[in-house]
Amino acid sequence: MTHVNPKNFFAELRRRNVYKVALAYAVVAWLLMQIASQIFPFFEIPNWAVRLVVLLLIIGFPIALILAWAFELTPEGIKRTEDVDLGKSIRRKTGRKLDFLIIAVLSLVITALIFQRYHAKVSPAVSSSPEKSIAVLPFENLSEEKANAYFAEGIKNEILTRLATVRDLKVISRTSTAKYQSKPDNLKTVAQELGVSTILEGAVQKAGDKIRINVQLIDARADRHLWGKSYDRDLRDVLGVESEVSQEIADALQANLSPSESHALASAGTRDAEAYDLYLRGEYELHIAESTGTGAYDRADAFYRQALARDPSFGEAAAELARSRLLLHWNVAPLAPAELEEVKSLIERALAPAPNSPEAHFALGLFFYFGHRQYEKALMEFNRTLEFKPNYALARFYCAMVYRRRGEWERSLADSQRAQELDPRDATIPSEIGSTYLMVRLWKDVERAELRALAIDPQNALAAAYLTFSRLGSTGDVRSARRVLDDFPEAIKRIPGGAGAPRGATGAGDVLTVIGWPLYLDVIERRFTYALQAVEKQAPKNDAEHLQQLVRRVAIRLLAGEPEAAKSAGEEALPLLEARLRERPDDTFAMTELSWVYLALGHNADALSISRQAADTISIEKDAVWGPILQNGLAQIEARAGAPEEAIKRLRRLLSIPAAWEVSIALLKIDPSWDPIRDHPDFQQLLSGPEQIGPNK
Repeated sequence: MTHVNPKNFFAELRRRNVYKVALAYAVVAWLLMQIASQIFPFFEIPNWAVRLVVLLLIIGFPIALILAWAFELTPEGIKRTEDVDLGKSIRRKTGRKLDFLIIAVLSLVITALIFQRYHAKVSPAVSSSPEKSIAVLPFENLSEEKANAYFAEGIKNEILTRLATVRDLKVISRTSTAKYQSKPDNLKTVAQELGVSTILEGAVQKAGDKIRINVQLIDARADRHLWGKSYDRDLRDVLGVESEVSQEIADALQANLSPSESHALASAGTRDAEAYDLYLRGEYELHIAESTGTGAYDRADAFYRQALARDPSFGEAAAELARSRLLLHWNVAPLAPAELEEVKSLIERALAPAPNSPEAHFALGLFFYFGHRQYEKALMEFNRTLEFKPNYALARFYCAMVYRRRGEWERSLADSQRAQELDPRDATIPSEIGSTYLMVRLWKDVERAELRALAIDPQNALAAAYLTFSRLGSTGDVRSARRVLDDFPEAIKRIPGGAGAPRGATGAGDVLTVIGWPLYLDVIERRFTYALQAVEKQAPKNDAEHLQQLVRRVAIRLLAGEPEAAKSAGEEALPLLEARLRERPDDTFAMTELSWVYLALGHNADALSISRQAADTISIEKDAVWGPILQNGLAQIEARAGAPEEAIKRLRRLLSIPAAWEVSIALLKIDPSWDPIRDHPDFQQLLSGPEQIGPNK
């Protein structure tokens, strides 16, 4: 065996420039990895491409060393080292070139590191924000009449709406900026939280027919005034102010404007100042309605109709009236078919003078989504909205919601994240991200998302509900679930029924949505008396609430094993529910309630029939969110109406697909809904089997 002298080996490595090749390769590879990690995201190249670059560079390192050892660059080209005459070798000259390369690349690396370190000292979060990014804070109302607050907010929102049409800008949504003061002391912190470089502050004073508007644009990174101006106008001349302000802000930020964007900045929906004032009042009330409820929807509708009465061609007023009506339909009480047709005519009225109106296309998307569950058409209209208004976070968010209805979970999460970038302080978005994770049983992701939502809005009841469901679904730990609600006494009261399943939407349907999720925790713990006492404490304000109270009594009594007590409440509820279904035959919520009433009355065949009708009306294929809930509701009826095999078969399917909002093994073990089949061998086998974790592949 030949003995190799280590000194000769290392000397040969040095002679063949292997050390220098290794150092040069390492420095250049590091630089390439930095470029990939910084540049690829800018062009929306997926993260796996960055990982691929890193992997290829790692694989290439030993190959480069082997080539440096085995081959040499000569004036005649590349040759094997053994074939090169040492007297004619140019390795020393090649080594010097490698020295220069290493020094040059190291200089670049050092310069980049110094720049990053200095830049971080200036303001890490703000300096990482896009250069052309802006948040428009609430305008201060300087009017003596505080009732003019609607006008200050309206002017601010109109400026924001115009800026949102500029693709070259990042514009933060109204929902996020509304949470701040007009002139906060800590502008850098505000900019950091919103992810922007510039802030627009303003003040509006309205006195009679005179208007004064003051605005200033501030570079939050350096706390430096960029631009400011005062506008004094008569009320009848105020219509062009938002356009002027928006144009000057775009110029100050050096935004590149397309012809269509320039037109959008300059356009005005009406020339009638009074119609415009009524429109702003409607917008103010609609924003209140979105957070409080019915009365404000009615007030918003009245102002929009008055605006249209003065200017029948006011497209934005028609589009916003349509949106208000659709939100009422989805969140509060369903519209009759004739009322939905009126909504469609309003949208057509808005599109007639302005075919590219983002407000009209957004309303049309809601019409297809809320009004008819036509998800493909809805998605097309939301994407059309984003063509004309690329910074519209709400349109992006509804794209995510449509993808979720279609069972496209990963696309839904991607669009939700993009919406969150434009609306970072809206707790609804992370709450719904958590809800999506909940459906696909990614429990830890649910926890993170909902805790983020609660950090933004500590009284967000839906975030608390989803977090509660996650803890129940993942572990069945009721104590851990209850701890979520320790600080939510008022928030809980705001939810009339099942979390995430407004009655107006006529969608969800199982015992949880019948009882309501706060009471469901008592039922899970079999504290039936306490749950019934809580129901009785809720004094009904109208016939609908009285009916809901009756059905809750029915369901809780049945779950408690008290059929006779359930029967008396069921007899009172029966004619009311049958009348409601005659009026609205597609109301799956009423069908679910009626199925429990039929159970209480001993009409098992009718209970099965109406529950199957509900499940067929909104199938899993039609709606990946509510379809599983209705299937779960049908399984609950089957378990209690003499069809245990069908119930277990249905549950087995629900455990194999995203359906964790209502179905998980941990929840099946503790929910009294399944008591009639708990000892069935196939049910026990089900509890020891697998459940799908993550989206369908």
